[in-house]
Amino acid sequence: MQKQRSATRFQARQLAIIGLLSGISIFLSVTPLGFIPIPPINPTIMHIPVIIGAIIEGPLVGAFVGGIFGVSSMIRAFMTPTPTNFIFWNPIISVGVRIMIGVVSGYVYRMLKNRKSGVAVSALLGTLTNTVGVLGLAYLFYLSRYASALGISESAATAALLGIAGTNGIPEAIVSAMIVVPVVAAYHKIKK
Repeated sequence: MQKQRSATRFQARQLAIIGLLSGISIFLSVTPLGFIPIPPINPTIMHIPVIIGAIIEGPLVGAFVGGIFGVSSMIRAFMTPTPTNFIFWNPIISVGVRIMIGVVSGYVYRMLKNRKSGVAVSALLGTLTNTVGVLGLAYLFYLSRYASALGISESAATAALLGIAGTNGIPEAIVSAMIVVPVVAAYHKIKK
């Protein structure tokens, strides 16, 4: 019975990682450093701490850091209104997708751990989880409202969302891999 309880508790190192990476996520959310404002959306690098946490400490730690990212994203959407911020008022999009970044990155890394490309692939897929999750759910839940907010047709809104996926999602994934790979390598080197 005692072993089952301790298995569900976080270790001190994991709590420290959650605290540190959550602090970075919050810092990025309250400063211009976390979002790159390109109307009508805000591409982000805030997913990077989530991916790092998931790779170095596992999917559960990544999910917790992703939850913090999601909550701060939802708060930002309420506090700094733009025509399309209503998308992030939905906790499924703002929090749920961000939790999934950690889950996907963590499990992909576990599967590819012994391969040199495991960290990069985890970073790429974690970032694409964010892009596809947010834009896909925005399309499913809010296409007409999104089109109306921008004053365009639904077909133009669909094209805009696909364009955002290509113009922001792919560069975000590349930047993510370029940052995550050396950070994780440095962490593993220090940990030895």
